[in-house]
Amino acid sequence: MNNPAAAPDFAVVPGTTVHEMLDGRQEEVTGLVEKTYLLHGEARTVNPPSYFLRFPDRPASRIIALPASVGGDRAVDGIKWIASFPSNLERGIPRASAVLVLNTPETGYPYACLESSIISAVRTAASAAVAARALTRDRPAPRRVGYIGTGLIARYLHTYLSSLGWEPEETGVHDLSQEYAEAFAGHLRSTGDAGTVRVHDTAESLIRSCDVVVLATTASAPHLTDPSWFAHHPLVLHVSLRDLGTDVVLDSVNVVDDVEHVLKADTSVHLAEQLTGGREFIGGTLYDVLTDRFTPPADRTVVFSPFGLGVLDLAVGDHVYTRARESGKLAVVDGFFHDLERHRAPASRGGDR
Repeated sequence: MNNPAAAPDFAVVPGTTVHEMLDGRQEEVTGLVEKTYLLHGEARTVNPPSYFLRFPDRPASRIIALPASVGGDRAVDGIKWIASFPSNLERGIPRASAVLVLNTPETGYPYACLESSIISAVRTAASAAVAARALTRDRPAPRRVGYIGTGLIARYLHTYLSSLGWEPEETGVHDLSQEYAEAFAGHLRSTGDAGTVRVHDTAESLIRSCDVVVLATTASAPHLTDPSWFAHHPLVLHVSLRDLGTDVVLDSVNVVDDVEHVLKADTSVHLAEQLTGGREFIGGTLYDVLTDRFTPPADRTVVFSPFGLGVLDLAVGDHVYTRARESGKLAVVDGFFHDLERHRAPASRGGDR
């Protein structure tokens, strides 16, 4: 990286470079995210609560700060600053935007600022892939996979789940926007790894027909509330966190990424905690599953609810930075840190600072 005893160079990594460094490296990134989950479970990370900046005059919008620190052989500190403004879609630009700042553990100096919407999408998809691989170990290979919510995240989720070697006979698609659903269906058909692609008119139809259900909506409140839709006991990757009603949550085996983090902000599992006054409905964490401390039964609906940990962003971000540096594609900002010279040899100036 940089000389740990000195102020580092500071680099800016644009989205084009981030995409280039991550494109086609699903297995590598999934392995990195799994390793980070193991570090987190071993208490070798620091992941404080996210801070939500909200606006009284713009209640649908928010900006979230995710500070974090990752230990291990690639230690890094930093923060992700991610904005979600749904009205951006009406302006013809993406809903979410983000930057990631990486700091050296030795000096605290920031050494990179990366465009992070792609990193955020990739770490989310890789997280789902880690969970899907672990949670289907004792289940037959999925024959039908379904996506409810068909935005950018769904595309990344499909890419990463496909890297697991699944060969579904059919992939289902449902979205409140028929236009979005048809566009995603067209994308899936173009990949050649989704089997027959079927657009469902209702969420119920999709859920009842699928072995794996991927929820990637922007829902702010539960809308999938009937446990009977899940009577065939699928695996549910509840990436968007607020789709499931409490009856569905309490009728399922629940696995989360981090208990304290996910039980907040009115997620579906948080609402279940408020209703029951306890957390007994949570079977374990993904770390528990990865280390065989908890094995979800194959004859129950299993729901994975990942709140999204900042440590994952840092691990993926530092990986991007390292690859960009090795590829000679870092855009270093000369003179970013000013007035450093007077600290280099204070003794020669009689200690005058």
